[in-house]
Amino acid sequence: MTSFNDFGFADHILRAVEESGYTIPTEIQAQAIPAILMTKDVVGIAQTGTGKTASFTLPMIEILAGGRARMRMPRALVLTPTRELAAQVADNFDKYGKYCELKKALLVGGVSANDQIKALENGVDVLIATPGRLLDLFERGNILLNDVKILVIDEADRMLDMGFIPDIEKIISLLPAFRQTLLFSATMPDEVRKLTAKFMSNPKNISVSTPDKPAETVQQVLTWTAAKKKKDVLGRILENNDVKNCFVFCNRKKDIGALATWLTKKGYSASAMHGDMPQSKRTETLDKFRKNEISMLICSDVAARGLDIAGVSHVFNYDVPFNAEDYVHRIGRTGRAGKEGVSFTIASIDEDEKLVGNIERMIKRKIDVDNSYADGGAKPDEKRTEKRTEKRAEKPAARPERAERSAPKTAEKSRKEAAPAPKDAHKNAPTNTPRPSRRDEPANRDVVGFGDDVPEFMRRSC
Repeated sequence: MTSFNDFGFADHILRAVEESGYTIPTEIQAQAIPAILMTKDVVGIAQTGTGKTASFTLPMIEILAGGRARMRMPRALVLTPTRELAAQVADNFDKYGKYCELKKALLVGGVSANDQIKALENGVDVLIATPGRLLDLFERGNILLNDVKILVIDEADRMLDMGFIPDIEKIISLLPAFRQTLLFSATMPDEVRKLTAKFMSNPKNISVSTPDKPAETVQQVLTWTAAKKKKDVLGRILENNDVKNCFVFCNRKKDIGALATWLTKKGYSASAMHGDMPQSKRTETLDKFRKNEISMLICSDVAARGLDIAGVSHVFNYDVPFNAEDYVHRIGRTGRAGKEGVSFTIASIDEDEKLVGNIERMIKRKIDVDNSYADGGAKPDEKRTEKRTEKRAEKPAARPERAERSAPKTAEKSRKEAAPAPKDAHKNAPTNTPRPSRRDEPANRDVVGFGDDVPEFMRRSC
């Protein structure tokens, strides 16, 4: 079995890895690290929670350890779709590079750029950035990208979902042609595949798991209920399960704050987090969750990717995700590092059947149903049967009503057709006498439009 000692890392890296509690690399790490150390371009496809971040941070620390940073000229660039993921990558560099002298800078939006500009002026080895803030500072002249030797595009499919691909293409056009490019993603959409073909040189493709395979350590539970009773169902689940800490995912930002307030009033330690919040508030909330100062994070899909928080016991899909792949990413927040976790999905019987069907087709299995938390505990199949039965019962009832409405008109029409004709009806009846032809008309007929001066030839019959 492969160990981190087999990669040839320097002693200071192995010491940091050991202190982090890791001894055996994950599958993506075992395949990606040797290729990256050989300076090959790499495309790594692996689902969330498989250790993708360490698979590129560890070899980058090894490669960059012998160089020196220069002012405004980073030697490595890591692009991430969200601020939270950028912060997590920065934490990985702090954790694994704490015994070497590499410098890093974190460039994200939502906070003042002054400290970020100051860090760039002092010189950084690794620049971890979201695309918008990076381009903003480049256009101001605060960054020079012509010394970048390693480019990492993390969560590339999420970059696509958030509309960052044009920004990525622009950033790549500003980098040196001779560089090492590493791309990591949970899925490989066509647009991302085109990106790899255009900007990577003979990459090594590594695929260790597919997005349609949730972690086996996660127990998946599905509960059906009426849309307006979701809060009650969530409350019952929380009361009857040992929930140490959890993510609660909502589809709409407006629902996040309302649900967090409701849970707080119920006595739970809950806080909201979504993309419209200031970055300082998002960071503060996430830190409190990591430190167990709050036990429930009510959030949007901004927290579904990349966040590595150990020991999360439960994930709740308060709303069924619109995208089936997001379901795998959401429930991947629990059951990490070999630990067991539980995910509950609360689905509306009136609205979510299609979305649940899409998820079950993608993961190639039925999600275990437990309706004991819902009113009456009816199974979804029973509810669907009841709905179909009601619809069939309504259709026959509608036909007699239409027949009753049309019956008086039909009867009246029949009476009219059967009634005898009045005695003087022949006086008003139309005759079949043919209209006289133009030859039979009087010769001296008037011609419209000529008054008294009508020529004689025009008065003649044809």
